[in-house]
Amino acid sequence: MLKNKINCSTFFTLLNMLLIANVAFAQIQNTNVLNEPPDISKDFEDYRNTYYLADELSSFNPETGKGMIKYLRHNIATRQAFNNMLSKLVPSEANEFPTTEYAVSPELPFSIEFISDRTIRIKTSSGPQFKKEEPSLMLVNGIANDARNLWKYSKVTEGHKYTSNKGSVLITEKPWHVYIYNAKGKLLTSTLHLDDVTSTYTPVTPFSFVRRADDYSRSMNAVFSMSPEEKIFGCGESFTQFNKRGQKVILWTDDANGVQNETMYKPIPFYMSSRGYGVFMHHSTPITVDFGKYFNAANSMMIGDDEADLFVFIGEPKDILDEYTDLTGKAEMPPLWSFGFWMSRITYFSEEEGRDIAKNLRKHKIPTDVIHFDTGWFEVDWRNNYEFSKNRFDNPTKMIADMKEDGFNVCLWQLPYFTPKNTLFNEIIDKGLAVKDKKGNIPYEDAVLDFTNPETVKWYQDKIASLLKMGVGVIKVDFGEAAPATGIYSNGRTGFHEHNMYPLRYNKAVADITKEVTGNSIIWARSTWAGSQRYPLHWGGDAATTNTAMASTLRGGLSLGLSGFSFWSHDVGGFVTKSPEDLYRRWSPFGMLTSHVRSHGEPPTEPWEYSDEFLKGFRDADNMRYRLMPYIYAQAKHASENGLPMLRALFVEYPNDPGAWLIDDQYLFGSDMLVAPLFENVTERNVYLPEGKWIDYQTGNVYEKGWHTIKAGDIPIIALIKDGAVIPHIKLAQSTKDMDWSNIELKVYAADASQAKGKLFLPNDSQLRDLILNKNGANFILESTPVSERTNFKIIK
Repeated sequence: MLKNKINCSTFFTLLNMLLIANVAFAQIQNTNVLNEPPDISKDFEDYRNTYYLADELSSFNPETGKGMIKYLRHNIATRQAFNNMLSKLVPSEANEFPTTEYAVSPELPFSIEFISDRTIRIKTSSGPQFKKEEPSLMLVNGIANDARNLWKYSKVTEGHKYTSNKGSVLITEKPWHVYIYNAKGKLLTSTLHLDDVTSTYTPVTPFSFVRRADDYSRSMNAVFSMSPEEKIFGCGESFTQFNKRGQKVILWTDDANGVQNETMYKPIPFYMSSRGYGVFMHHSTPITVDFGKYFNAANSMMIGDDEADLFVFIGEPKDILDEYTDLTGKAEMPPLWSFGFWMSRITYFSEEEGRDIAKNLRKHKIPTDVIHFDTGWFEVDWRNNYEFSKNRFDNPTKMIADMKEDGFNVCLWQLPYFTPKNTLFNEIIDKGLAVKDKKGNIPYEDAVLDFTNPETVKWYQDKIASLLKMGVGVIKVDFGEAAPATGIYSNGRTGFHEHNMYPLRYNKAVADITKEVTGNSIIWARSTWAGSQRYPLHWGGDAATTNTAMASTLRGGLSLGLSGFSFWSHDVGGFVTKSPEDLYRRWSPFGMLTSHVRSHGEPPTEPWEYSDEFLKGFRDADNMRYRLMPYIYAQAKHASENGLPMLRALFVEYPNDPGAWLIDDQYLFGSDMLVAPLFENVTERNVYLPEGKWIDYQTGNVYEKGWHTIKAGDIPIIALIKDGAVIPHIKLAQSTKDMDWSNIELKVYAADASQAKGKLFLPNDSQLRDLILNKNGANFILESTPVSERTNFKIIK
């Protein structure tokens, strides 16, 4: 017996203190630094929380697709065996009082909708939804279509089946499952029930939701099956391994401070599977997706929201991208000049410096269409007030006009954060244009514009419009990743819902006013969310000046392209320090064979600031791009119309080639050119070629399908053209403004092909045209003139 007895009151006081201490310790352990991406998966491992596992379909109306799912209550319990502690979910009783008021096993809404013959919408809820549903900014029309008439319903032994000409959905009642099949009856994926994971000792959480102990908020965990050889791609501009299978991805916009870590400037809640389906998680809350990292047969979409709203697309990669961008929007076609070279550094500080750059670009014959003024065009560097420095810019309006006359558009940097010393800071605070905290102050030292406030958008767009009316061609939409997570926004939401939406609202505000003033829907932005692809274009953030950063940059671009973005660029040579000459030399043609191209970073970035040999090599790569402009422009038009990326993973064009799914250091530039950059200071590299024959763009050498060691040509990159492609070229000009589109050179690349195909889109035309050439003896003849007789074609083989 205890010598010192403790009375009941003292015991419970001590116990309570211990519990409070444990909770406080847990909170300290989980505390993040400012804007650190929150990992929602931690809430699904917390012993304090309550878990509700989807069990059965308790009711269902086949005509409306609406029903109720019964959830069984569980808690995490531990079990020790042979000095090993195991945690698992076990059934639990109610812990609410009075017991008559709260369900132990709640029955909650479930619905299935059909958006097209390829697109299914699955919705579940963890509780009642009292907030009125509003149009979604992520969806191109604010709402999704209703195409239920394209699906035929049938009652089957297992439950309920819907079938279209592209696939089928089976809903079973007990246990509740949603099975998704393609048109051939192949199971693509299905929800996971607890019964599905009884043959393993690993405790796997099935489709469920969690109720947090600290505030009773709820989050869904939409858990689906994964197949043995399944691969996952997308999730935005992700710089980690290309195939996301085996990774845990946190979707939260963040200033990644580079391109070689797991955080992202451009997370997108969308992915596609090599098995023939894609998923869009229609949410703006934090999301953590475990793609089989914890348990390789389970894909766990842990969504911060108290609902799960999932769009599932059936088909090959092109089908999936087309469907996803039909839903969330396709990129508008950017103006022709934007496809030219952009010259920049951080930063040009004066009109004199800007004019000197323009003069040297023409002197050294570096074809260029844009000169960008970064953080230094204000009176104080970085202190954005939308006004040119009066001390360093004598007549900015005339400077812009003179540059435009010489074929240069001007791009200006700005950001949506305002420091206390900014001349606009007090106005923003006084007018209530900034995000607020719980007290009504501002969460940060800086004022962050609140784009959920229509007055803020109007004030901001008026500032941007004044610059565009001066003749500025495009605005750099920098930052946007740090919207206060704990902030209170004008629309009544917190940053939990609005943080990820901030880049989309920011992108839209600038794109809308730019189109209104200039007629062009173009921006130069770093941060995104689902739907941002409607507002091109975006660049890849602050890359290090290293080989590994160059390789990561490509992986990020490929992943973003598989997330619905047609157009993307990056800082050629890297950003953080002066680029080593050999790296810049190899990075330049990689940039030139991307949808858009800009040299930017710590000075010097101008090619004449390096050796004469480098200057010549840079000019050659730039000349290659400008001669290829008809190909680039036509492929851009085709990409924008079909939701395809210009920088394209091989499997998008070759989904039936298993090898194409493994490649992350090559890409297709459009549909007909395969590009393999040099990521080290070498003259050759291994290249994988999909089916057919491929012709080296620089040397004319012909290669068969498979692996080859290929030497780069005079331009340090490997580029090959698909057998049977016609690549339109144009005479070299120093800007797109001076190009002669009345004379087009059609270069036919044919090894065995007797017919060559390509595309053409002229600046003054509204329609993308097909080019078809048939072999006639040793030559190729254009089948018919695809445009007016004012365009002359010269055919070269």
